[in-house]
Amino acid sequence: MEALRGPRTGHALLLADGIRADKRIAELVSLAHRRGIAERVVSRDALDRALDGANHQGVALDASPYRYAGIDLSTPAPGLVTLALDHVQDPRNLGTLLRTADACGIHQVLIPTDRAVAVTPAVVNASAGAVEHISVALVTNLARTLDDLKATGWWVIGLESHEQSTDLFNTSVPRPVVLVVGSEGEGIGRNVLRRCDLLVNLPMRGRVSSLNAATAASVALYHLMVTGGDAGPSLGPGTVAPV
Repeated sequence: MEALRGPRTGHALLLADGIRADKRIAELVSLAHRRGIAERVVSRDALDRALDGANHQGVALDASPYRYAGIDLSTPAPGLVTLALDHVQDPRNLGTLLRTADACGIHQVLIPTDRAVAVTPAVVNASAGAVEHISVALVTNLARTLDDLKATGWWVIGLESHEQSTDLFNTSVPRPVVLVVGSEGEGIGRNVLRRCDLLVNLPMRGRVSSLNAATAASVALYHLMVTGGDAGPSLGPGTVAPV
């Protein structure tokens, strides 16, 4: 449904033979018709093969590939937040992060082209379709891209457990800000870490020492959303790099 509402080009709405024509199916067919897309009834086996065994509910959209956005390097408005992912590899984590990014009104999401999961059908599914409505850009060199963003007025903060990290909830975060989230196993890489003006972490009061990347980043994104009016310290970008 979100793909039908988004910018993709749809070729056919595939319906499994025998699927119950309930209100939700009627809405999908109506959306498809408004975009000039015809429905096609296929056997459930054919739909399984077309989706390469992926879980489905008897409906699929034959559509164009996901359209990545270009990196926005224009001078940013004060309250914007960009999410930069440093080699996140789990499709479920990426989908969760994209769903949260949409919910929090994130300006853009940056994903490296190597050693990172891209926007696959599994990611689209995990995001509940939210990825269809946000700006996701592929970058060949995340560290260099952060340098370019800083030159246009962005601050860069890393969500990382580090000896120089401060409690996010007790830190005045400057705006506009790029939140960098590292991979599930290794965290933020050294070259990207060096670009961070601040490092922050989440307080942990239980026996487990950390949250997974998607959960931690989701908490941080919501915090940045609700504290959007805080302009942060009056320091120039790049002057307080801790590492």
